[in-house]
Amino acid sequence: MSDFLLPDIGEGIVECEVVEWRVAEGDQIEEDQPIVEVMTDKALVEITAPEAGVVTKLYVAQGQIAKVHAPLFAYQVEGENQTSDPTSNNKSEAETETAQSAASEKPSERPAEFSTATATPAAGRLYNKVPASPAVRRLVREHALQLTEIAGSGKDGRVLKEDVLTHLDQASQTATPSSQAAVKTQAESSAPRVEPLRGVRAVMAKRMVEAASTIPHFHYGEEIDVTALLALRERLKPLAEAQGERLTLMPLFMKAMALAVAEEPIVNAQLNAAGDELHYYSQCNIGMAVDSKAGLMVPNVKNVERLTLLEIAREVGRLTTAAREGRVDQADLKGGTISISNIGALGGTYAAPIINAPEAAIVAIGKTQWLPRFDEQGAVQRRAIMTITWAGDHRFIDGGTIARFCNTWKGFLEAPDSMLLHLA
Repeated sequence: MSDFLLPDIGEGIVECEVVEWRVAEGDQIEEDQPIVEVMTDKALVEITAPEAGVVTKLYVAQGQIAKVHAPLFAYQVEGENQTSDPTSNNKSEAETETAQSAASEKPSERPAEFSTATATPAAGRLYNKVPASPAVRRLVREHALQLTEIAGSGKDGRVLKEDVLTHLDQASQTATPSSQAAVKTQAESSAPRVEPLRGVRAVMAKRMVEAASTIPHFHYGEEIDVTALLALRERLKPLAEAQGERLTLMPLFMKAMALAVAEEPIVNAQLNAAGDELHYYSQCNIGMAVDSKAGLMVPNVKNVERLTLLEIAREVGRLTTAAREGRVDQADLKGGTISISNIGALGGTYAAPIINAPEAAIVAIGKTQWLPRFDEQGAVQRRAIMTITWAGDHRFIDGGTIARFCNTWKGFLEAPDSMLLHLA
């Protein structure tokens, strides 16, 4: 047999979570067959079989942590002799037959059932013989008691109201342990389900805390009239579909943003770790936040300023599919310079996004609503209005910079034909 050791699957990664085994012990496997999916702090990774054989042992259970360079599973190479005990089958069959015979000969043990059929008449006769006033009898009935259960302190054993109250008090004290057990059981059943924070969600928690606590955020909101942009997309959509691409608004947002960055390059810059240098980037790598099953991921489209709308649409589709499946390559998660969070796709209107450090800015795009607006002549028109909220790093970007950058971006989106003058 051979042990398969978990290989290095990324920079600095020393462990990962086993998400799903694709095989079980005893399964026949082929070379390059998917064996297991593991979740690192970056993405979901699929591990395949190194050669054909039979799986003999799974060392790490699903949901547990596997260590790099430690055994992950064992397998027997195809063609090697497998040792077996020829008498094992006969032995197991004999043991099974013996167990079944013993089980059939064992007499059934059923607890005797208690019946109250004969107790009720006797209880009724005794009930009538115990002296008590009508008010006391009513009190006894209200608490589902029997007069015969209560010790009467009155003349000839008459049950008084005080006797009933004393009996109730004693009964409550006696029932306290069982009541506490019932309360404990109820508390245990209502306890929250505990799930360890691992993988992408653990990294997201760490990075969001770092970004929110180390970067001074400021926010800037605006409305954009995207009526003309929606009309342009409808005209271009069948042309894109003819070439096998799905054209959403995201490629248009990205292209307009790359053009606006040319006017305000500081928005595409980053502050170094020491906080004493600004690094300006010529390429515009625009990230997009994706709500995946593994957690929040922000893959980015590289060199948006050089790509056509169809090329951007192709990358957006590829990255969105990969992120939702948790299979984004680490290269697609690195190198972002500015990000977009499309909360409008989920129905949101406003948000206060957190910057994807070390980037300088992020914009949250709200849902588009058809709202009444006045035109230049004062007439009311039906317009498609989209809300946006920017977050900027206030260490080197001020409100005026974001406002100018947003106005340039807004101008391209409200008059999308004007982008033709700036396309390379």
